[in-house]
Amino acid sequence: MAEPKEAATGTLSELTSYEKWIQGEGIPIHTGFFVEDLRTLALEPWERKGGLGAFINLEGTGQTNDAYVCEIPPGGSLKPQRHLFEELIFVLSGRGATTVWQEGGKKLTFEWQAGSLFSPPLNAWHQHFNGQGDQPARYVAVTTAPTMINLLHNLDFIFNNPFQFRDRFSGEDDYFSGHGVSFPGRVWDTNFVADVTNFKLSTWEARGAGGSNVMFELANNTMAAHISEFPVGTYKKAHRHGPGAHVFIIGGKGYSLLWPEGQEMTRIDWRVGSLFVPPERWFHQHFNAGADPARYLALRWGSRKYRRGEEIARGRDVNTAGKSEISVKLGGDQIEYDDEDPRILQMFNEACAKVGVEVKMVRFFQKK
Repeated sequence: MAEPKEAATGTLSELTSYEKWIQGEGIPIHTGFFVEDLRTLALEPWERKGGLGAFINLEGTGQTNDAYVCEIPPGGSLKPQRHLFEELIFVLSGRGATTVWQEGGKKLTFEWQAGSLFSPPLNAWHQHFNGQGDQPARYVAVTTAPTMINLLHNLDFIFNNPFQFRDRFSGEDDYFSGHGVSFPGRVWDTNFVADVTNFKLSTWEARGAGGSNVMFELANNTMAAHISEFPVGTYKKAHRHGPGAHVFIIGGKGYSLLWPEGQEMTRIDWRVGSLFVPPERWFHQHFNAGADPARYLALRWGSRKYRRGEEIARGRDVNTAGKSEISVKLGGDQIEYDDEDPRILQMFNEACAKVGVEVKMVRFFQKK
């Protein structure tokens, strides 16, 4: 019998390469299902960025993507960055500007404000500046860092790679102009959205309750985004999908229910500034229990330009025309109103009664 060979060099670890990296960054790491208010989340100095920061690793990401909050001091700027993972940025407060460039190329600068949404092109140099001298500017970003760092497990390759993805960005003057192209299915292909809180939406009947929606393709990424809004006194149909859909509340007040099939529901009460991520294949349902329309922004997997293979195989793309809009009784991933647990409507009636809001759900039920 052959003698066993000497073990390969290296140290066995229970941590992933991504977990090792974030633990070494020296800033807080928030976990769980929910963040109550990103605008007041405690941050600490972040050497890599040159500002304040905190990681957000919620259960529903499945370590496929992550989020972080970063704050730029009044009148200050962050350090120039480039990295081999995608990043979607939503501005929480303040106003400022970002400069983007390829190594050796011209620099392109655009301005942003609270409510802006954009994505620095993959592996392009970029630097953020606070345009106010008396107030900090704060943003939240969703990135593909966990996938890339766990796959490659080489930080030098991730952060110091000279390759230029010119198919994504080659210095176009109008890249961040806000112009875009409309596609069927409520899709808007752009690289910059000035204000997601006031962006015009289109009717989305499939999800119910008279809601509206728009989907964004940004910077030729594999991640994408969407905005959904639903009227006062209503709630959306329950549905499920894959991991990593970061839901940011940008208007209204209410709650969401989350549950694995056949198990008890978890309730999350939210308001503007809240964040949660439904775990993979958990049903979730959103309820407007306030006096204003409820609007949220989701930063997620599910580009319709650059689909991932497993999503096509399963037919479960996040919020695309597919199983997410088909009843579970027909093999899909959506629960129709008439098929939902009766406790759901009862809970909503009680929540609305507490704040004096009229429930407007009767017309959406066939049997009730």
